[in-house]
Amino acid sequence: MWLASELMFFAGLFAMYFTHRSVHAEQWFEWSSILNLQFALVNTTILVLSSVTCQMGVWAAEEFRPRRTGSLLQVKKWGVVEWYTLTFLMGAFFIAGQVFEYAELYQAGLDVSSSYGAVFFITTGFHGLHVLGGLIAFLFVLGRVFTAKRYGHLEATSAVVTSYYWHFVDLVWVALFVTIYFIR
Repeated sequence: MWLASELMFFAGLFAMYFTHRSVHAEQWFEWSSILNLQFALVNTTILVLSSVTCQMGVWAAEEFRPRRTGSLLQVKKWGVVEWYTLTFLMGAFFIAGQVFEYAELYQAGLDVSSSYGAVFFITTGFHGLHVLGGLIAFLFVLGRVFTAKRYGHLEATSAVVTSYYWHFVDLVWVALFVTIYFIR
């Protein structure tokens, strides 16, 4: 139910985006030209790949493998800790990339005083807050792994549920990315 409510929330943000775009079309042509597509594509790729590492962590959780069973270089033997730590770092890198992009756009003159700036920062900013929420969830899952005396179904379930949220956040970003950077 909670993911369904999140879906409705982002549907509202998309509705706002397309409504403002239709009303202030001239701003979209002016401001969208300053977006750094190459940087955003790299940042998006990192976030999408974090869904892969998250899923690898889910498979480790389903096998009740909280930690790696081999050397650090034996990726196939990684556990939830290694996969979710990597996912966390990739998500944190995405957030850092968003902050960098915001700073560049602000220096170029884009702020919330224009319709485009307001909509851009609101949609991507709320998504960024959701990514931060996912990062906090990963910390809880990792903390649960470290504090559990025996890794069992409860810990594995928390890892799986966290992955649902992370995949959702990634999917929303792909839709936002295509909408903002490709639809002209």
